[in-house]
Amino acid sequence: MSRALVLDSEALSSLARPQGQRFGEIRAALEAARRLRRDVVVPAVVLAELYRGPRLNQVVDACLSRETGLEVRDTDRDFARLVGSILAAANADSGTLVDAHCVAAAVEAGGGVVVTGDRHDLERLAAPYPHVHIAPL
Repeated sequence: MSRALVLDSEALSSLARPQGQRFGEIRAALEAARRLRRDVVVPAVVLAELYRGPRLNQVVDACLSRETGLEVRDTDRDFARLVGSILAAANADSGTLVDAHCVAAAVEAGGGVVVTGDRHDLERLAAPYPHVHIAPL
């Protein structure tokens, strides 16, 4: 059973832009997670990928303020170790570091769905974890 909904950079970016074409998809996923009482997680490194100057920072911060129930998962030593093990298992380099954080957040939650615009990299990283599902945008 999936225990968390994890948003990658593209998913959070889509949520931050209500006028965008994928906003409805993300809203529906959030509503389903809330109905099922699942955590909605955004790894902090996703924020780092999106914070690119005052205008973009404002868009992301407004989204985080508007959307209640989003949990930002900071990277501590244990989480970093999990991320590293996911990268190692997939024989991946640091180019997929943000994606590995998203998979790690789902693994840590005991399972989950990662909403992403980068399906192929995430599927490769999540392959050893049958309780982690990748939902492409």
